[in-house]
Amino acid sequence: MTTSYRSDALAKDKVEALAQVLGLDLPYTEQWDFVQSEISQDLQAAPGSGKTTLIGLKLALLANAWTSPTRGICVLSHTNTAKDEITDRLMAVHAGRRFLQYPHFIGTIQSFTNTYLALPAVRALGHEVQVVDDEAYEAAALRLLERPAFTTLRNFLGRRRNGVEIAAKGVFVCEAGKLKVTGPGGRVPADPETTPTGKQYVRLKQQLSKEGVFRYDDMYAIAEWYLARNPTIAAAVAERFPFVLLDEMQDTSDVQQHLLDLVFASGAVVQRVGDVNQGIFADGATGSVRASAFPALLAAELPVSRRFGPKIADLASDLTFRRRQRINGAGRDTQIGLLLFDDRSVLEVVPAFERMANALVPREVLVRNPPRVLGARLSKGTTAAYPQSLSCYLPNHAPAGRVPAQRDLISTVRTAGARWVAGGGDHEAVAELWEGVRTALRPALTVPLPPLSRLERSMATAGGRLRLVLRDLLMGACDVNESAWNSATARLLDLVPEIIQSPFRDTATLAEGLTFTPRVESEVVGVIAEREQTDVTLQVTSVAGSIQSAKGETHAATLLLECLDRRGSKHDVHETLKLLVGGDIQRAKVTVQRAAQLIFVGATRPTHLLVLATHREHAAPYAEALVGQGWSIHDVNDQWVDG
Repeated sequence: MTTSYRSDALAKDKVEALAQVLGLDLPYTEQWDFVQSEISQDLQAAPGSGKTTLIGLKLALLANAWTSPTRGICVLSHTNTAKDEITDRLMAVHAGRRFLQYPHFIGTIQSFTNTYLALPAVRALGHEVQVVDDEAYEAAALRLLERPAFTTLRNFLGRRRNGVEIAAKGVFVCEAGKLKVTGPGGRVPADPETTPTGKQYVRLKQQLSKEGVFRYDDMYAIAEWYLARNPTIAAAVAERFPFVLLDEMQDTSDVQQHLLDLVFASGAVVQRVGDVNQGIFADGATGSVRASAFPALLAAELPVSRRFGPKIADLASDLTFRRRQRINGAGRDTQIGLLLFDDRSVLEVVPAFERMANALVPREVLVRNPPRVLGARLSKGTTAAYPQSLSCYLPNHAPAGRVPAQRDLISTVRTAGARWVAGGGDHEAVAELWEGVRTALRPALTVPLPPLSRLERSMATAGGRLRLVLRDLLMGACDVNESAWNSATARLLDLVPEIIQSPFRDTATLAEGLTFTPRVESEVVGVIAEREQTDVTLQVTSVAGSIQSAKGETHAATLLLECLDRRGSKHDVHETLKLLVGGDIQRAKVTVQRAAQLIFVGATRPTHLLVLATHREHAAPYAEALVGQGWSIHDVNDQWVDG
């Protein structure tokens, strides 16, 4: 098959020249192998190995040499955060901006599925998609359930402990080329063929789909059904995207992987990158058993971490269980400490860590990257065990609420605006922004906003004037300060009721989603300047959160708090210490493996200092062996002098 880019795109001299421009160092053979590879392959990359940097370099090289005007590269990731990071790296290179417009696609697996498969399928059925969101689906399902037509189902679910969950999580699955309705755990509450309850459950799902309300997973089932009914579509998509690069593959679900197999298994070069040992959002404890599961048996490896040194590398290597990997720590020789406490000194753990960090890590490093405090659990459960969670160590810590399905509107405006500028007025940028608007305003609407295609274009109509607001938002002048932002959002809110012919339900619910935030660069500079102007004798305080939320981050100093595992029966740090001193994670119980995997993710964040906090009694059997491995043992009452 003829490639869509020049044959010398990834030549050694081209790689060296661009790497020099970007200030990148490529000392390892494994880095070169990946950057220059032009065949389908998997890359198992250790934490801190710089895989995102390599992806950015490779994409920039391909962008410089891309020749086809109708075939593009497809870059898929698991989250918008990962997608935005790739976009930012491409924006830093002039040629890289070409990949932010037609015929290329950079986005999440979900957005790719919706754009090229699920949405065309829904339109083919004669429906208009109003919203794809699990929370919105739940609200719509519970409202619809109150109608007289669903009385039997409502009464049945009212007698079930998990009745709300059953109603809220009805989902489509594709079996043997047919769409079927199922509930949580793959089961329907009653036989849909013979019982009134089962029939009403299916009808509830079908009615919501007619109204254009779907769950995220519905889109994958609908896409698979669409492919089954139209066998040529997969080949057409593969022809459109001859080169596919998937990032953060370890978080790709089995359902997503199955769909990607159907589309790209033949006819496209597919390169997958990730670290399966960080797959804390995967379907099961041991990963998918699908033949195409990541990473393939003969996957290439990038085992060198430049984030941390040999001590953390040895610790992390012992905790790799999904795929055993001996990690080589090529960074600075990160210090590892064990911080001991007892029942009476739990509240002293975080202050003791802050004293350690300020004494052992250069101040200029901490000012820019404050110490991080992480726990596998944020809130206490019902068990009497203590401590259980981050809240036991920091009683006043207010954990963030439920993570929203989408970002705040100003983030969407900036991301879509970058695409708009790069593409010279790209339609996909307008579509991305409009979906962000629909999502941000949804809590206050009695009627959903229509799809972009249904907005009128004449300036004499509300639709035309709303399109003008969207254009102004994309052109970047509306987010430079709070006054400009408030003016733009006010124009938006004035037009919406006229569009939907219905007043807002409660505009107070929109405050958070429409809040102005300065651009990240300005915000960071301001914070740094403020900190640097303070008394240099002041201690840099820590920032607390979950291990899960810190995935992908790099810290200067990290504290891992001992918490109960997901079943509330064992303490995670204690169980991990057992594994690190003569244990075997491959033989450990599944709950212990899951707990250790979270510790693996947290322990591979810092560049300078890693501290694990554990109860003094838990540490006693292992302290001597850990000291022999280069660890230091400290008590919460130890005094430290800032360095």
